[in-house]
Amino acid sequence: MTTPELIKAAANEVWKPYLYYPTLYGEDLAGMLGERAQPGNYLRHGDGLCCGTFGELLQGQLPIGSFPGDPNFLVTMPIALFARAHFMPIEGTQSVSVYPSHKLKAKRLAENLVLALGVSGGTLLLQSELPEGKGLASSSADLVATARSIASCFKRKVRTSLIEKLMAEIEPSDGVMYPGAVAYQQRSCSLLSFLGQMPPFAIVGFDEGGTVETVDYDQRRGEISASQRTQYHELLERAQTAISQADTAAVGSIATASALLHQERAPKEHLNSMLKACADTGALGVIVAHSGTMIGILLDRLAPDFPRKLQSVVDHLTPYDNSPKIYLTMN
Repeated sequence: MTTPELIKAAANEVWKPYLYYPTLYGEDLAGMLGERAQPGNYLRHGDGLCCGTFGELLQGQLPIGSFPGDPNFLVTMPIALFARAHFMPIEGTQSVSVYPSHKLKAKRLAENLVLALGVSGGTLLLQSELPEGKGLASSSADLVATARSIASCFKRKVRTSLIEKLMAEIEPSDGVMYPGAVAYQQRSCSLLSFLGQMPPFAIVGFDEGGTVETVDYDQRRGEISASQRTQYHELLERAQTAISQADTAAVGSIATASALLHQERAPKEHLNSMLKACADTGALGVIVAHSGTMIGILLDRLAPDFPRKLQSVVDHLTPYDNSPKIYLTMN
């Protein structure tokens, strides 16, 4: 949608077509695989899909002993951008060829999953709307979509716990395998709690540039003080209430608090400018990709003054990005 169309789209009904899972692979696979793409060469196939997340509503560490397992956690902010996977098995092999060829994490998960299920390897095609290294869960979405495509291909019910186990062996991951917003232990790839459906936000965001590699970031971010752990615990409790009650103002406040707490570990160059723009426009809060390069401003899509505020926020962000993008949370 163009910005003028977005400005007019204040009613939730207008957004709905953009929030459904879209059809997989509108392009001709022959362009990627040549002769191997002919339908007769693959007697079965499977498709998988997974959404991304705009950074995190909240990310930090909890007090030791407050929850079982690793204290590192995050809260997802699911958005209507997707990774798609298409798997075609080849009998007699357990290896997986992946396209694009640099998607080695997805290749590793695919080969481990076909081994765990006792099924054939094959060819895996990945297509993603999520840019890599920006903090939108592109890798996690690739892995989940890959697992779903293999499960679909062989009509197997694959436990989420198995997918999480295989993902944990590869890298810290986001909880995008669950519908809605979740509190998630990204290092161990385990669910802390399901928080509910995120209210209908629009996020006006832009990329500060560069990339962040998940494993490198996770290894160097260090520990968090006891006082800050207590703050993160309080913010998580607030998030549980705010999301379940669709309290958009509280969700925005939590996002801003987490962005400020994280600034000393992975500073965002434009955070102060974004905080000022948020205050000047009456927006709900500032959200960041804690282990990425994205930063954005939250707006309530159902608010009566949403069109005016959306235009105002876009105008405020134009000096930093000539065409700030608008992301929609998943209902």
